[in-house]
Amino acid sequence: MKTICDLLGIEYPILAFSHCRDVVAAVSKAGGLGVLGAVTYSPSELEVELKWIEEHDGDRPYGIDVLIPASMSGLEKVTPDDLAKVDTSELLPEEHRRFLDDLLARYGVPPLTDTRTGSPGSLTGLALPSALVDVALEHPIKLIASALGPPPASLVEAAHSRGVLVAALVGTVEHAMRQKEVGVDIIVAQGTEAGGHTGEIGTMVLVPEVVKAVAPTPVLAAGGIASGRQMAAAMALGAQGVWTGSVWLTTEEAETHPVVKEKFLAASSRDTVRSRSRTGKPARQLRSAWTEAWEAPESPDTLPMPLQPLLVEEALVRIGRGASAGNEGAKQLVNYFVGQVVGSLDSIRPTRQVVLDMVQEYADTIADMASSFEQA
Repeated sequence: MKTICDLLGIEYPILAFSHCRDVVAAVSKAGGLGVLGAVTYSPSELEVELKWIEEHDGDRPYGIDVLIPASMSGLEKVTPDDLAKVDTSELLPEEHRRFLDDLLARYGVPPLTDTRTGSPGSLTGLALPSALVDVALEHPIKLIASALGPPPASLVEAAHSRGVLVAALVGTVEHAMRQKEVGVDIIVAQGTEAGGHTGEIGTMVLVPEVVKAVAPTPVLAAGGIASGRQMAAAMALGAQGVWTGSVWLTTEEAETHPVVKEKFLAASSRDTVRSRSRTGKPARQLRSAWTEAWEAPESPDTLPMPLQPLLVEEALVRIGRGASAGNEGAKQLVNYFVGQVVGSLDSIRPTRQVVLDMVQEYADTIADMASSFEQA
């Protein structure tokens, strides 16, 4: 049976999810597989990003990741062609808009000086994943990964017709079985430790359960993996490789907001929380005044996806720009998706070095384990 490395044409079974093209290219060039989070881009923007990656990844394999929500509250009957005509303001309750305005005012976050926005979770990427996939399939990608539900049969068929593998992230055995039924090639078992959208089952428990349930479909482990030792543990659980995300947020190439990067470097593993405050679905992120405000008794509670991203998109941009300008209130609010492994991220390293360090520590760990068994 082919290994993950054989299937993807890579040297090391390390897949790296990132919204930053520089990280994606650097990981692929170092021997892993960089996977670009595409939901933050319009189709035309994605075209630019993919061309850039191909010019900088040393002609190595890479992939993309799209969000395909199982449901889109308030937009169930809206077709992609009609999306631009939707008056999204009518979908957002006045109570929620007032709460957000009061929150920004309380922390003294300055208004935008222009109308440019663009934050993760924007409606375009969520509602038009097929358009992003169409763009990607015109490029020599090796993998399309999806989350938040099984990919449509049309996506799987289109990918397979181009020789592109399809991966899917899951948080339960039941989700994994549904993904296998629609023809997904690789299952990513993502434990609750992971950053971003994640379930409630820990990696140590979830990975072997999924491996057993979907065999012989290959499984990647995700959640709490940022070192060679953790990679070795994942492989011992039956995974054929690892899916990583948080570890790249503090690399030299990462476009992580400078204030957020500083917070990551200072954070402990207890400083994250699963919160619906950014996307409307439980997503692990750095705890901040933002997440605490949405958990407070006076909060109107979050809206379902995609309404929550629509509600908070401009506010998150205001917070990010305010934090960049040194606004103290914005610095208290600003945060980003990150896993519990953030407590281990205490230095800034080049992306290539992170890959090589993981591989070396993995090899050393396996050798140490083999030696200990021989001596037993």
